[in-house]
Amino acid sequence: MTSSIDVRLTGIEKRFPGVVANHDVDIHIRPGAVHALIGENGAGKSTLMKILYGVQQADGGTIEIDGRTVELDSPVDAIDAGIGMVFQHFMLADNLTVLENIVLGAEKVHGIGERARREVLDISERFGFDLRPDELVEQLGVADRQRVEITKVLYRGARLIILDEPTAVLVPQEVERLFGNLRELVAEGCSVLFISHKLDEVLQIADDITAMRRGTTVGTADPSTTTKHELAELMVGSELPSPQTTESTVTETVVLSMDGVTLDAGSGRALLDHVSLDVHAGEVVGVAGVEGNGQVELVEVVMGMRRARSGTITLQGADISRASTRQVRDLGVGFVPEDRHRHGLLLDFPLWENRVLGHQHGPPTAKGPLIDAAGARRDSERIIEQYDVRTPGVDTSARALSGGNQQKFIVGREMSGDPVLLVASHPTRGVDVGAQAAIWDHVRAARHQGLGVLLISADLDELIGLSDRLVVILRGRLTADIDPQTVTAQELGQAMTGGTAA
Repeated sequence: MTSSIDVRLTGIEKRFPGVVANHDVDIHIRPGAVHALIGENGAGKSTLMKILYGVQQADGGTIEIDGRTVELDSPVDAIDAGIGMVFQHFMLADNLTVLENIVLGAEKVHGIGERARREVLDISERFGFDLRPDELVEQLGVADRQRVEITKVLYRGARLIILDEPTAVLVPQEVERLFGNLRELVAEGCSVLFISHKLDEVLQIADDITAMRRGTTVGTADPSTTTKHELAELMVGSELPSPQTTESTVTETVVLSMDGVTLDAGSGRALLDHVSLDVHAGEVVGVAGVEGNGQVELVEVVMGMRRARSGTITLQGADISRASTRQVRDLGVGFVPEDRHRHGLLLDFPLWENRVLGHQHGPPTAKGPLIDAAGARRDSERIIEQYDVRTPGVDTSARALSGGNQQKFIVGREMSGDPVLLVASHPTRGVDVGAQAAIWDHVRAARHQGLGVLLISADLDELIGLSDRLVVILRGRLTADIDPQTVTAQELGQAMTGGTAA
């Protein structure tokens, strides 16, 4: 049995130049409990987690573990105190085995031989992870990778596990299995700090709930006596938004057409296998699939980032099968990338320079071959106002914005210039309910004006609510065409894993 842990944070303060990230934060994580932490982007959750995991140090307040005040000056201190963290973006080496990933950096704990293997297998069996130590991580699906990450922190002796948005890329069946794993952890004496934007899941798994707003804790809730709407009001002070779209705006005009598109991996395996798909003006076509089944490659082929081996892609009748990304953009395609930090923004550059990205070849951000700084600044101010981007101004670096405001700026930039097609890959991943509602509103408004939207998302409620038509991608093939008006999230998740949606 794992020894239980009692963690109490009292009066936590953290300031950065010009910003109070945490102020008077109190949270008590009971032994053997799942404690959910909710709040908007920018509410201070990430800073608090970094303090608890020793990545940053508080300017005030205390951290107590089992009644004893501790100083966590590094993640090593946190690990030694029994605290482990599983980040939203996994930190695994694809070319190493499950066992090698778990042992890496912790060779002194259980060695690197048979003793380490036995310990990994013991953890896997105790908590129902079903890990295969000699399997390469690159061969694992996202849910199994997550279980490897949890095993890593347990292997290092964690008694409190911090999970940052753990269900963001899981289908409903995988979420249920994760929750089963968490219940096993709690039964063994572990505590879990569960950070999520999905309030229905919070109510399902949490024993205690704490809400943060504007850097401080604003209240606690008992999941057995509260509702999603009450949690939303506690978290953001407003009603819970819905992605639901009621009226149809679909026209007969085909904006994007893919016919028999096939893309091979280096090994000859098909990443996309004879994909045929149409998107009409005024239509949102949602693409559902477990991560790693071809969604990324589908987006990259449409955007000219990869070249298909065969098949054709047309945009408003023009063949773009061999077009470059610049040519695709110039023909009227906006692009919201899956990873806004890697592919959507230059984080250390001001917003007005980020407005230029991907649009540096014409007005309002360029005059001839030169960047039009004044034009880019003016249009950045328009985006900030029109898309409610919370920022001091256009000279603020993108890094200084919360995730939700970064995403609203990207959506505003990609909606500029009256595009005919928007390719939106996980447009609301990792943003709070306020930013999520705003992005949904902008997609609905653009759709109403005749924009075609290709929507890729792991949020099944978002896919069902926003889409006029749903397709399922599985191992690079489109395996189902589903009516979002009649399908449930559970049925859609079943289709995504190879079952049927009926």
